[in-house]
Amino acid sequence: DFQDMITRIAWAGIWTRPGLSRQMRSAVTITAMVAHGHWEELAMHVRAAVTNGLSRDEIKEILLQTAIYCGVPSANTAFKTAQQVFHDMDNTGMDQSS
Repeated sequence: DFQDMITRIAWAGIWTRPGLSRQMRSAVTITAMVAHGHWEELAMHVRAAVTNGLSRDEIKEILLQTAIYCGVPSANTAFKTAQQVFHDMDNTGMDQSS
């Protein structure tokens, strides 16, 4: 099953390797999602990034950086996606970081 493969390879294999912090892995993954225009996955990884210890301000800085390397239109959509995630998190009480 596809989801099982993703869980085994990505989450259990890649995300648990030594060498990069979970925060750094989140930053890299967010950038990849923006570069490829994977907006649903971006939303999931923005939530995961907060869980992994990135602040909202750090996530916004990552997205600002993507404007230069991935293009302003992609970064614009990414900011809208992240803002919606932050709004949803506020409404469910998931996170109160800045």
